[in-house]
Amino acid sequence: MTGRKNPSLIEHVSSLKGVGDKSSALFEKCGIKTVQDLLMYFPRDYDICKEIKNASDLVCGEMSAVRVTPIGNMAVKKVRNLSILTFKAADATGELHITYFNMPFMRNNIKPGHYYVFRGLVQKKGCGFVMEQPKMYKTEDYMEIMGSMQPKYPLVKGLSNQLVIKVMKQAIPSTPYLEEMLPSYIKSKMGLMNYSEAVRKIHFPSDMEAFSEARKRIAFNEILQFILKLRFLKREEDISINEYVYKTSDHSDGLIQKLPYRLTGKQFEIWEEIKGDLESSHVMNRLIQGDVGSGKTILAFLSLLFTAENGYQGAIMAPTEVLARQHYESFCEMADEYSLPLKPVLLVGSLSAKEKRLAYESIENGEVNCIVGTNALIQEKLKYKKLALVITDEQHRFGVKQREGLSEKGHNTHILAMSATPIPRTLAIILYGDLHISILDEMPAGRIPIKNCVVGTEYRPTAYKFIADQVAKGHQAYIICPMIEEGEMDGVENVSDYTDKLRGIFPSNIRIGTLHGKMKPSEKEKIMEDFAAGNTDVLVSTTVIEVGINVPNATVMMIENSERFGLAQLHQLRGRVGRGKAQSYCIFINTSGRDEAKERLDIMNHSNDGFKIAEEDLKQRGPGDLFGIRQSGEMAFHVADIYQDAALIKEAANLADMLLLEDPDLAMEENAPLKEWLSSNLFDFTAL
Repeated sequence: MTGRKNPSLIEHVSSLKGVGDKSSALFEKCGIKTVQDLLMYFPRDYDICKEIKNASDLVCGEMSAVRVTPIGNMAVKKVRNLSILTFKAADATGELHITYFNMPFMRNNIKPGHYYVFRGLVQKKGCGFVMEQPKMYKTEDYMEIMGSMQPKYPLVKGLSNQLVIKVMKQAIPSTPYLEEMLPSYIKSKMGLMNYSEAVRKIHFPSDMEAFSEARKRIAFNEILQFILKLRFLKREEDISINEYVYKTSDHSDGLIQKLPYRLTGKQFEIWEEIKGDLESSHVMNRLIQGDVGSGKTILAFLSLLFTAENGYQGAIMAPTEVLARQHYESFCEMADEYSLPLKPVLLVGSLSAKEKRLAYESIENGEVNCIVGTNALIQEKLKYKKLALVITDEQHRFGVKQREGLSEKGHNTHILAMSATPIPRTLAIILYGDLHISILDEMPAGRIPIKNCVVGTEYRPTAYKFIADQVAKGHQAYIICPMIEEGEMDGVENVSDYTDKLRGIFPSNIRIGTLHGKMKPSEKEKIMEDFAAGNTDVLVSTTVIEVGINVPNATVMMIENSERFGLAQLHQLRGRVGRGKAQSYCIFINTSGRDEAKERLDIMNHSNDGFKIAEEDLKQRGPGDLFGIRQSGEMAFHVADIYQDAALIKEAANLADMLLLEDPDLAMEENAPLKEWLSSNLFDFTAL
């Protein structure tokens, strides 16, 4: 899909009807400049509008459409800053309650005696059914979209899904000009459709079968490219000679004896593996895969200390500024308390120009030997004096390019990656194919297991009271919602509306914060810092909170619409609590009301072991999960999912190995498009 391009593909998106200067700027915010960029902007979900039901046939937990007319009074009441519109609606078979929050204008849009189609999540309250924030349609408008698969795209503020669909339909005729990157023998072997057809069908599938085939082709592209790039990277690293002499380990080994706790057997074992790598003849490329709280950070600290006492510099890159600052403060305290030869410096984007300049100077002249930061560690201006070790915290958040960017700041640097993402070993070997894997599956003594419960929506009032009680005791809580703004996924709690609703429910002295991925990085960092500092009691967030913050005082995690997440991601989210000395709790709200969802979530109820949960996730995932919440951040794939596509990953890995065995440099003519595609920058596998 590189090299020659049809003119229609490289035209600016503003050439399409309906895209003016304002919307063109919004598309650019999404990374869309050309028609080809637009075609590569795949839907994140689909909306299937099913047949209209009678009120008497509604089922709790289902997304449904019902044609009813309002009856009785349409009352708007104010609860602090919250405006609540509630009314009854009925058809000939029954009735339900409909509620809108902060939408008082709806009272003027709905006329008594007129029938409307309301579509939303059906919930049970008392003896009756209720829909909150349902979408309202005229009957004829709903009939037009009934049964179709409507694409739903990732959006930025000001960009509507309707506009994306409108311009995408204009771009679709250009799909035949997309270049085919896979040789015909691979397509035939894997039973894959042409790429151009897959792109067309993933945007506007005629049915589930067409979608599944299109998705398989695009997911395979992502997976195969990722694996082939890893294979080439490993080939280069296997011949990298260790140029750094590690002899003394007095301070690092001595620290282990002075710590106020004993390392676990697994920690000792992995520490010996790390030392063995650093002292060997080849460069270290190791991944520590360990559950939240298993003790990876002390191993990173020991590795940095071992590097410093041998006269070299080490760097650790965290996914967020908050986590980087927490690492830095912790490292400074330990270096001071134990009189260690470790001299840390913090390097993050929010530092002032003067602070950055001083940090750059101290790194370049070797005054400091432990550099803690974020992506700021790979800025072009930054020069290291003797960088020997690079550590990436939360490995799955950093793509191959970022890791390469940091390691290239030195020469043949050692790489130690860490991840709390529970990926089964069979998959980890493939996905982290260029790294040796150490599994840290033993928890330190004394950790208090998190108490879990899976409940329905009727439990919410009890959960709110429990959270308020925990706050009254001086603790903090997270509440997780899948979506950001109203209408992004009907029937799913969204951060904006939910925060407003909670302000009307919790006592006014409880400080509530809001966090989501569409905020500016500086804004996100400030909100996380406030929560970490105890200036916020309850943080309502999307899954952006999954990594990057350590708040030992947070004791409650409540996850809305938990049935829509993969089990492994639920475990990652749960890992934000249980980090302190107090008992912690995780409340999984099952909004579907379905027994099969409860059964699946009960796995979380009975296990805190991330690796067992990941194995269960692999067993249970299937095509039916495609309408759930996409796993955020894992390997930074746009379409592929490491759990849902586990079988495809294994097939792609086998095919890649066979391919490189026959044609190690992809020099054969039939593999030329594949080689060109791999060398392009079209797919950027940096972290989201």
